[in-house]
Amino acid sequence: MNANAVPILAIFEKKVRLEVPLFQRAYVWNQEHQWEPLWEDIARKFTEHLQDRLDAPVHFLGAMVLDQKATPTTHVERRQIIDGQQRLTTLQLFLAAFRDFCSSHGCEELAVECRGFTLNSGMMADPTVDRFKVWPTQTDRDQFTKVMSAESRSSVEKSFPLTKKKYARAFDPRPRMVEAYLYFSSALAEFFLGTPDDLPLASDRSLADRLEIAFTALKNSLRVVVIDLEKDDDAQVIFETLNARGEPLLPADLLRNYIFLRAGRAQLNQEALYADYWQKFDDFFWRQEVRQGRLRRPRSDLFIQHYLASKQGFDIPIKHLFVEYKYWIDRRHPFESVTDELKTLVSQGLDYRRVIQVKDGDPLSHLARFLDAFDTSTVYPLLLHILNTDPSEEDLSHYAATLESYLLRRAVCGLTTKNYNKIFLNLTRVLQKEGTSPSAVTAHLLGLTGDSAAWPTDAEFQKFWDAAHAYMTLNNPKLVYIFKRLNETYLTNKHEDVAFGGQLTIEHLLPQAWVNNWPLLDGSIGLTYNEILTTPTNDARSVQTSTRNALLQTLGNLTILTSPLNSSVSNGPWDTKRSTILTTSLLPLNQVFHAYKIWDEDGIRARGNDLFKRALKLWPKPENPRAGSTVGNPKEVSAVGTLG
Repeated sequence: MNANAVPILAIFEKKVRLEVPLFQRAYVWNQEHQWEPLWEDIARKFTEHLQDRLDAPVHFLGAMVLDQKATPTTHVERRQIIDGQQRLTTLQLFLAAFRDFCSSHGCEELAVECRGFTLNSGMMADPTVDRFKVWPTQTDRDQFTKVMSAESRSSVEKSFPLTKKKYARAFDPRPRMVEAYLYFSSALAEFFLGTPDDLPLASDRSLADRLEIAFTALKNSLRVVVIDLEKDDDAQVIFETLNARGEPLLPADLLRNYIFLRAGRAQLNQEALYADYWQKFDDFFWRQEVRQGRLRRPRSDLFIQHYLASKQGFDIPIKHLFVEYKYWIDRRHPFESVTDELKTLVSQGLDYRRVIQVKDGDPLSHLARFLDAFDTSTVYPLLLHILNTDPSEEDLSHYAATLESYLLRRAVCGLTTKNYNKIFLNLTRVLQKEGTSPSAVTAHLLGLTGDSAAWPTDAEFQKFWDAAHAYMTLNNPKLVYIFKRLNETYLTNKHEDVAFGGQLTIEHLLPQAWVNNWPLLDGSIGLTYNEILTTPTNDARSVQTSTRNALLQTLGNLTILTSPLNSSVSNGPWDTKRSTILTTSLLPLNQVFHAYKIWDEDGIRARGNDLFKRALKLWPKPENPRAGSTVGNPKEVSAVGTLG
């Protein structure tokens, strides 16, 4: 067999039909596990070319095995796909989306060029079959041929309209290949056109120029390994060997080998270097797998990802860690020696561990626990950069307070987190260029605008604090964190420290099932959900019930308990519930209920206002005379925490 690394477009350049054997499975790739990672790889190369980083290493998208098939005269050359049919099919769907995007935005010349990589042309014995570069199994042929021939997104959507079963809330999913095409089409539109809040990358260039640069990236920087079988090769044996499952080396293992190989070449004492530096990375802490977003990886992988991002100022996909690290060392020469390289790695490893295993009294303690509760790891590269400047304890406190206020206010207001990676890496680059200080971080964050980046004002913060449905913007761990911090504001020197030994729970003071035991303000009984639907909207009980239900899920009606109440007390009348909370809860936050003989709408508003005043002291925002209104209304917050 022959193995060659070739650009992805080279596979489709000549007149060829790559056939999926009939016995192979149908198309199964999906957005989360395959389309998104593939798009991230492609978008990364687009970005590098648009930023003129043309010396970045090429990226390999995997391997595929092809077998020769006898091709009668006048037929298109035929190859059988032994391994790689899912990837090849997906690449064709992506190229179709790219082709159609170019065509729909006036770049017809480039669209014609792309068409040559998606469809065969010229003389063909059977054009209905031979025109396609990839030929799937029977199950997938209808959707594949329609997508590849459609020539526009609107045509694809017309061929596969959304349908819904009777009484169903959600639409039925479209065929898998159609969904893949539409996903890539949407991703391309966001990348090249931007969003209402964000301009696209390299927006100073025309769209046509950017698309041509991206097409060059496809041709030159994205490659696959093509293994061509010869006559005597056993396709099944090779397939099984390629798909064997060994124990993969971690990026940290590859880095160690690479670093100590260079140390040996430099005639350094490898054993001494290991004992002095690398040995610290061989304890269980670094190999333990933890979750970060949708990933579950060893801590060593996550640290190296954040470390590289902090040094280079751009995102490093976790599967590219070793290649990117090696490229950085070989091309940029950031260290004078391997010893300096190891010293910095260990120092920053200790910084990372300080944040992950933060101790009480550390200036970073509140921020580190916030980042954990809110699953916001995109700040870690910035923190590594800051800690590498050896800041004072006072400066660290300022950094932590600034970042926590910015992030928490945005979380309470239900604003999107999708651009945090870009925001904090851009801030890291600014600090590297202009100098790192608490005032520089504050000024940069104050200058951001739009839903995707703005630091909410006091008025905007209060609007959501008072009226937003807490569970539409925050989950249980986030709410627990907020109320633990609020509890601190009630502590005085007369209070003993309360250790939170167990898991804290969120309690609705006015219970969610309130109708039976909690009469309305006029003494009448509230309405159930079904009764509201059949009652006129101006009915007095309907209005009062709706008002109460709106306040039910606001922060003023929530608290934390060290042990949950049983359901009869939780849903029971206020006198019983209040007495139980006061006798069983040691938290100063809850002792204020001595003053609340009645718990109703006025009580919820009053407590919410008191909590907000305390929140302003915990999470202040410096004044910015240029700031206008940057966020929407509480009612616009969707169930996934973004603004409509």
